[in-house]
Amino acid sequence: MSDEQGKPVYVGFWKRVAASLIDNLAVFAVILPVLVAVHGTSYFSKAKGGLAGPVDFLLQVVFPAVAVILFWKFRGATPGKMLVSARVVDAKTLGPLSSGQAIGRYFAYFVSILPLMLGFLWVAFDKRKQGFHDKLAGTVVIEVEDDE
Repeated sequence: MSDEQGKPVYVGFWKRVAASLIDNLAVFAVILPVLVAVHGTSYFSKAKGGLAGPVDFLLQVVFPAVAVILFWKFRGATPGKMLVSARVVDAKTLGPLSSGQAIGRYFAYFVSILPLMLGFLWVAFDKRKQGFHDKLAGTVVIEVEDDE
C-alpha cells in the first residue's frame, strides 16, 4: 500500500504487537499438543529451569526459528503479519527478503530484546517504523493490500 505520493506505508508499533501476539499464539497451539504427547501433562506441573531435553529444544527454539524464517522468505510475512496486512520487505528495493536477510533479521531480534526491549520499542519512534532488527537486516514492514 502506498500513500498519495507513492511512498510505502510503514506498519506501526501496535499493529506489529498484534501480529506478534497472533504468531505466538499460533506457535503455542502447535507446540502444546506435541509437548503433552511427549512429556504428558505432568510436564507443566514440574518447576524446572530451562529446556527439558532435545525435544524441548527442537520445539521451543529450532521449530519457531525455522518457521518464521521460512514464512518471511516464501510468504513475506508470518501468519500474524498476514492477518494485519503487513509484509516484511527489503528496505532499499521494497522487494522480497534474501535468505541472508531473513536469517539475519531473526537473529537480530536478540539485539532488539537485550537492551530492555528497546529495539522493539524503537518502532514507535522511528520515521520508517524500523526496530533495531530491521535496521540491522536492512528491512522494513509495510502495509499491503489484502489481495496481494
